[in-house]
Amino acid sequence: MTEKDRKISVDIERHRLRVIINHAEGEEIIKLNVTEARDLIEALDATLKDYEQRQNLRID
Repeated sequence: MTEKDRKISVDIERHRLRVIINHAEGEEIIKLNVTEARDLIEALDATLKDYEQRQNLRID
């Protein structure tokens, strides 16, 4: 699967945020309330920072 086969979008519903992940096999829909969405943002941020730090490590 290539990055072109994958698309992520976020929409606003009445009382939730809807995250839609389209990929080669179909789509996944996740509905989050505001608290869950904020928790997801924090988790993604922490994971991305960890990933970036690991990318900068050099193993000799």
